[in-house]
Amino acid sequence: MVTSSSPTLGTIPESNSTSAVAWSAVFAGAAATAALSLILLVLGVGLGLSAVSPWVQSGVDALTLGISTIVWLTATQIIAAGMGGYLAGRLRTRWAGVQTDEVYFRDTAHGFLSWGVAVLITAVLLTSTIGSIIGTTVNAGASVASGTSNSLMNKAINSTTVAASAAVDTQNKNANSATNSSVNTIAAKEMADKSRKASATAALWLFISLLMGAFAASFAAIYGGRERDKF
Repeated sequence: MVTSSSPTLGTIPESNSTSAVAWSAVFAGAAATAALSLILLVLGVGLGLSAVSPWVQSGVDALTLGISTIVWLTATQIIAAGMGGYLAGRLRTRWAGVQTDEVYFRDTAHGFLSWGVAVLITAVLLTSTIGSIIGTTVNAGASVASGTSNSLMNKAINSTTVAASAAVDTQNKNANSATNSSVNTIAAKEMADKSRKASATAALWLFISLLMGAFAASFAAIYGGRERDKF
């Protein structure tokens, strides 16, 4: 006697799958995320360099450039991670006899894994490439800040040396040189403190943009998985 069974409500019938993770789909999504991130990063650097000018009252100011950089990095993460997550969900195999809630969870996991692998690929393989691209802008600014800071420190040291030598000749010169040395040292410390705060702010916004990328990848993978299960 031949019996037929119908799929249980809330499940998606298909051939059995040996693994809950379709790693081929995950790596495909990760590769797409890494490549698109690099392309958008190059475009962002090009737009940023075209907006900056060494001439006074030309180009955008530092605040506008900083805000634009943060917005662009966040948009880059959302777009690239979203595309990779969608591919990871769309390219995975359909699971047999798996409840709908479990399918949604696995799709979310596929999107998150594709984002995570893409971040690791970018960190390990693309560090030198991204560093050379960003270095064109960052190193220029850092060299200016470092040169100014070193100049101020050298002036402070020189002023202190001059003050010590001048003490033999006159008390007035000694007092003036000591005052200038103190002012220059304070200015150098203030610049170093501003650099520290800028680095901390950049790191925090990069952390936020990465989290948004993870969310975009996970959400897009759910959508891609739904589209996959229609066929």
